[in-house]
Order: sequence, then structure tokens, then C-alpha cells
Amino acid sequence: MTDQLRLGVNIDHVATVRNARGSAYPDPLRAAKLAEEAGADGITAHLREDRRHISDADIEALMEALTVPLNFEMAATAEMQAIALRHKPHAVCIVPEKREERTTEGGLEVAREENKLAHFIAPLAEAGCRVSIFIAADQRQIEAAHRIGAAVVELHTGAYCDAHAEGRFDERDAELERLRKMSTFAHSLGLEVHAGHGLTYDTVQPIAAFPEVRELNIGHFIIGEAIFRGLTPAIHEMRRLMDEARS
Repeated sequence: MTDQLRLGVNIDHVATVRNARGSAYPDPLRAAKLAEEAGADGITAHLREDRRHISDADIEALMEALTVPLNFEMAATAEMQAIALRHKPHAVCIVPEKREERTTEGGLEVAREENKLAHFIAPLAEAGCRVSIFIAADQRQIEAAHRIGAAVVELHTGAYCDAHAEGRFDERDAELERLRKMSTFAHSLGLEVHAGHGLTYDTVQPIAAFPEVRELNIGHFIIGEAIFRGLTPAIHEMRRLMDEARS
């Protein structure tokens, strides 16, 4: 596979900063347009049940203004399904969601909820949305995602990144090997493979080097790094590291 690895930039935490003061700035749409100009291949936004960062108005604005695809992250609820069916974004990524969590803590439990999720995603796929399932690098979950008709799986890289950050290098390497094997397995089933969560300049290259991975979705680190170097340079550096790993 020689296709360039795509970079999706998650703008949720621009909205987090805005909402901390209840003001109109910084504007997530402005960040999305800057990311687009900096070479992002797509924009990711997670509309949570409690609207803690991205708002309904943000989704409206993004759908209207973006020229790159929107990856709409959402929980498997009737409210979110209705919003997705109204907007029909390019991609819908189904993620687990708990009100008390600070960020998405793990992958979706697909195998236990297979029948429910199959019925949930069917109308989204029929509406033309590319359905992605955010899961751990686990064969059972990948097989279930394939059975329910998902087009894409996004593998959760959080455990790998956390182990690296905490100096648990044996665990990091074991998790990286698990991600590598499950990327290959998912691809063998005909699923498109994406990855994301917690990726930084220090951790992105081993994941970017997996030939089966077609897209990385990265947000919190890029938005944090933008405070120090600016959003465009922060994205350019991530893009450089991804391209270097791929070549």
C-alpha cells in the first residue's frame, strides 16, 4: 500500500477552551479551517450527550463550511443517530461514552451489543455515511464490527500511548505488537483500518508505519502543542512525522 496516510484533526478541545469561559472564542470552526489549510485530510468532532465541548451549532457550522470530510464521533443513542441522519456527514464513528469520563476511556463493546449495533448503524450506512467503530485491538471486537457491517474500525491507541508516557516500555511494546497484528487482521477481513487516541510526536511513528492503517485521528496533543508553536506548524510537524514513518 503506497497511498498517503490520512490525518484527521480533532478540534474538540478548542471548544473545551471556549466553553471554559462561556464565550464565543476560540472558535472551533476557525481551527477546523486552519487545519484544513495546513493539510489535514479531515476534521473530527465528538458531539457528546452533555455537550461539554462541541455543540450542535458547531456541527451545523462545520457541515456548512468544510471542504474536507467531517468525521462525526457519537455515542450509539437515538438522539445522536437523528442528528447524524439530519446532517449526513462523510463519516460517523461510534464511540463508547460515559458521562463521568474525562475522555473516551476504551473501545466500544461490539461483541456483547452486536444485534443492537447492527440495527443502529444500518440507517446511517443507508444514508451514505461511512460507519466506523472505535474499538480496542481485540480480535473478537474486530470480528463483531465486521459482522455488523461497519466499513471502518478505528483502533484505540490509548493504552500504547499511556504505557510509553509512564515508562512501561515492555507493556508499550506488547500493546504496539497487538495493534500491529490486529491492523493486519482487520485489513484481511476487508475493513478499512484507522487508529487514534493519545498519539503524540513521540508515539505516532510506530503506528503510522503500519501499512494497513489508512488514517490517524489526532486532537488533544495537536491542540495543546498549538499553544506553543501555533496550529499550522503543529499540524505540519505531525504530518512530517507520519510521512517519514510511511516512507
